[in-house]
Amino acid sequence: MAKTSDPTIPNAGAMSDFIGAFEVPSKVTDYVYKCRFSHCWNGIATRHADTMDCKFLVDGRGVVLGLAHPGFAEFRARVGRNLSDREASYIAAEYLRGRLEQEDEHALYDVPANEVTHIIEKLNIR
Repeated sequence: MAKTSDPTIPNAGAMSDFIGAFEVPSKVTDYVYKCRFSHCWNGIATRHADTMDCKFLVDGRGVVLGLAHPGFAEFRARVGRNLSDREASYIAAEYLRGRLEQEDEHALYDVPANEVTHIIEKLNIR
């Protein structure tokens, strides 16, 4: 019997289309943030950070989320495959939603490995 592989969310289509535009209502005020995913890139080269960087436009302003690479390595060790860029964008979007709900708005978020791993589990990425 052949072993079935774990499902992945493939990198199909333009990167900017990985996630549709979404809104995040603040739990603190009545403000609603308008968010749109832009793209991902390797933060090691650009920021000398051990991260996968994902850029969003929040109300037209650029926001970067640096997902700690050790979270990716832990996933690979546990599951036996790499996360796709699309999956990374979902992880970043989920973290961004949580921050914006609390009115914690910054131009750069460093997302620690334990948060990356927690969101992977929350989103049930296997």
